[in-house]
Amino acid sequence: MTQINFYDPVDDSLLKFAVIVSKSNGKWVFCKHKKRDTYECPGGHREEGESIDDTAKRELYEETGTMDYTIQPVCIYSVTSQDDFDGKETFGKLYYAEINRFEGELHNEIERVELFEGLPTNWTYPQIQPLLLKEIEKKKMIGD
Repeated sequence: MTQINFYDPVDDSLLKFAVIVSKSNGKWVFCKHKKRDTYECPGGHREEGESIDDTAKRELYEETGTMDYTIQPVCIYSVTSQDDFDGKETFGKLYYAEINRFEGELHNEIERVELFEGLPTNWTYPQIQPLLLKEIEKKKMIGD
C-alpha cells in the first residue's frame, strides 16, 4: 500500500527528491528508463549540498536533455510505502515545467524521451505519478 500526502512547506532538510511534470508543445513529456518498459516523469534524488530547486533543474536536464524551459514549484508531497521506502514517510518537491527545446542527447540511464498526446497507461510508479498530475491540474498550472 502506498500513501501520498500533500503539504504546505516542510523543513527543507526533509526534501529528498524532485519530480518534474512536464509538457512540450502541448504534449506530455515522459522518460523511459533503459532497464524498464514503463514511463515516468523526470526526477530524482537530491545530492548532498544541492538545493532542491537545483535538483529539479539538474534532473530535468539529465533525463530529458532540455535546453530551454520554464519551471515552477507546485507543492511538497510525501510517499509512504512498504514496498519502496520500508514504510517511512519520504518527502519530495513537485514541479511543473514547460519545455521549449531539447538538446537531443541524453546523459544518463534514460533510454529515450517520448511526447504523448494523452497520458501513458504503463507508468513506472502507477500509485504515485497520476496523483501528482492531478495535484498540478487542481492548481490549474498545466497549459494546453
